[in-house]
Amino acid sequence: MKNIELLVLDMAGTTINEDNVVYKTLKDAVNDYGYQVSLEKVLSCCAGMEKLEAITRLLHEIGGNEEEALPIFENFSDQLKEAYQNLDVHPIHGVEDFLVNMKAKNKKIVLNTGYTFEIAQQLLTKLDWKEHIHYDALITADDVSESRPSPEMIYLAMKKFNILEPEKVLKAGDSVIDIEEGKNAGCGLTIAVLSGAQNRTELEKSHPDYIFNTISEAEDIL
Repeated sequence: MKNIELLVLDMAGTTINEDNVVYKTLKDAVNDYGYQVSLEKVLSCCAGMEKLEAITRLLHEIGGNEEEALPIFENFSDQLKEAYQNLDVHPIHGVEDFLVNMKAKNKKIVLNTGYTFEIAQQLLTKLDWKEHIHYDALITADDVSESRPSPEMIYLAMKKFNILEPEKVLKAGDSVIDIEEGKNAGCGLTIAVLSGAQNRTELEKSHPDYIFNTISEAEDIL
């Protein structure tokens, strides 16, 4: 098996169960502007993307006014902050043990996300996940100039831990965008999980190396 030294794991839907509240909120924020998009459409179009970019793409696909993307994004950000304050957030089944076990095997764990730092930190605080215990670094949309599927976040993660070969990196996520990000970086392993936004049929389009129910199933191959 490949010698994996770094795991780059998406947050919502991959390590954290937040009941798709992001995409539900995004749907509501768009529909506040007189549109009628379904949650299914939002999930297939926007999963894994930086959220302003996702809203712009969604408006483009439904023939909406793309100039409304920024005010919708601001509306979405306000609503999400509020939703998260009241939300019960849990780790996805088996994930905490998986993270601790991987750390015990001296593998580095980076959580990466299309969210802002503020929102990502809010999630980690709710879970009581601590740097150096559950993960080694957090990389968010705020840290890079190009959002996924650009490999910039993975390159930054590699740089932080002085890993020069992308073959030593595993990327896991619950959306096609996550897998494309991993492939664009040249990751040694890409793993799609069924615990989040997209289903098997959608995820298969990106040809991940594995599709697991949850990321903890990856322990068997590591």
